[in-house]
Amino acid sequence: MFVGTWNVGGKCPHEGLNLKDWLLTPVVVDIYVLGFQEIVPLNAGNVLGAEDYAPALKWLSLIRQALNNTEKDTELAQNPPQHKQHKNLKSRISFSDLISLEDELDKEDLERHSTSGLNSDIEDEYSTPSNFSMRRESPKSTSSRYSLAASKQMVGIFLCVWVRTDLNQYVSNLKVSCVGRGIMGYLGNKGSVSISMTLHQTTFCFVSTHLTSGEKEGDEIRRNSDVTEILKKTKFSQSQRVRGQPFSPSPVSILEHDHTIWLGDLNYRLSFPGGDTEELLKNKDWETLLQKDQLMIEQKAGRVFKGWEEGSINFAPTYKYLDNSDQYVAQTCKSKEKRRTPAWCDRILWKGKGMKQMWYVRGESKFSDHRPVYSLFSVLLDTPIDGNKVQKTTTNPITTPSSSSSAITATETLSTPTKGMHLHPASVAKIQAEELLVVPTIKTDASSSSF
Repeated sequence: MFVGTWNVGGKCPHEGLNLKDWLLTPVVVDIYVLGFQEIVPLNAGNVLGAEDYAPALKWLSLIRQALNNTEKDTELAQNPPQHKQHKNLKSRISFSDLISLEDELDKEDLERHSTSGLNSDIEDEYSTPSNFSMRRESPKSTSSRYSLAASKQMVGIFLCVWVRTDLNQYVSNLKVSCVGRGIMGYLGNKGSVSISMTLHQTTFCFVSTHLTSGEKEGDEIRRNSDVTEILKKTKFSQSQRVRGQPFSPSPVSILEHDHTIWLGDLNYRLSFPGGDTEELLKNKDWETLLQKDQLMIEQKAGRVFKGWEEGSINFAPTYKYLDNSDQYVAQTCKSKEKRRTPAWCDRILWKGKGMKQMWYVRGESKFSDHRPVYSLFSVLLDTPIDGNKVQKTTTNPITTPSSSSSAITATETLSTPTKGMHLHPASVAKIQAEELLVVPTIKTDASSSSF
């Protein structure tokens, strides 16, 4: 399973942007989980207005090209689906009187842009309500190696899951939940998009997040609070019974899943950024510099991500770079207000037994002021063999990204139906989508508008 995260700085991708260096690996990948942040600028129009889906369609087109080795795949980008208002969906909340809240957006975000959003109000041939898209390839089609299983956008946060086409039939119980943590504590310029799914009998949850920005003292506490609230408020609808199929309750919360991946721009910075930081950067002494990493400090103290795992970081800080450059802003900018101490903002963590991280590295695309980060996992699956019986399927070892080994992940051995297993067509096609955005009562005190 390939997991990647990238803050693209509010820039729409150009047609020639090459994602193959980021996405393609020397081993067969069964599942791609790709999270993006700031696929649109995070200004008041995007945060309070209608969702802008055009950049997401372009990213999907480029990803499809890279994964399926196609030269041209512009159908989505050039012919976006016609969005129709759905009568049964809740209308978007009017926040015209909150337009002045643009001043409350973090200065750092306004410099770089961004986006955010609440409930989507469309339904089309590609989407279920709330712009939760689940698309399956025709069983007769064998030209595409990977199919888009699900995707969801909330303002600038975008999450998509791609599955090997021959495994798509084993994916079920696709659901989505969104939590806003931006302005006033609930708007979508910050927050999470989570997708829950089942592969065979193993449950997965992918949580793509963009947490509170800033490198002032105490900002890490706000990020900790974001994590806590996302864990508490992310809820998935319960699966419905399908006639002729054994019923087992599906996960409702993030931590109820067998395997959980948390990815995104977590925005944790370096504590005590002065002193020898510049010298450590110059000497590429990442080990010493990471002793200042806020996420590691907070996690070690038990204040956030207790029980979660993260791989060893052996790459340079991923933020903040000059446009189209290998130089950090801090190395050239003389203004203290605009300087950003380099930091490992972009991270991937996981939780669950039977997962092994094969590598944890960063990409080198200069498209954004962030560098993309990605990881490869092998995963232990529960697969049906006869009725309700379950067998454990293990994985072959992989050591490094440069390995020439042809080892594959567990699902590679499951590309053909198992004898004795019966999959009702309804269970394959069934999609249950839920977007949950908890809107708390707006307090009038100063602390309620601090986010």
